[in-house]
Amino acid sequence: QVQLVESGGGSVQAGGSLRLSCTASGDIKMVGRMTWFRQAPGKGREGVASINTGSGPTHYADSVKGRFTISRDNAKNTVYLQMNSLKPEDTAMYYCASRRYGSALWDPQEYNYWGQGTQVTVSS
Repeated sequence: QVQLVESGGGSVQAGGSLRLSCTASGDIKMVGRMTWFRQAPGKGREGVASINTGSGPTHYADSVKGRFTISRDNAKNTVYLQMNSLKPEDTAMYYCASRRYGSALWDPQEYNYWGQGTQVTVSS
């Protein structure tokens, strides 16, 4: 089993920044790709940014490209999401998810482990 714990959410004004963290524990060898998803009230879960274990490319949703940066510290089993130039439409619960294998990058059903989520609220 893998446990994921997110932190770093909060409330900011539009244009501000936040940095989310997600730390994995447990059966670390099962942690491969790590992806941030978000879910706004009344909407489905949306993939935001993704990074694999090694030095492969990072991936971003079009809505956050140029504003969000995902990074990973394998020594700390932690993935980060630096969010800059935040907009009110970024308001959502942000979840960290991981999987060892899979093919569809943004399909939540392909992720085995999920954190409890951290709330991000951006006011105009």
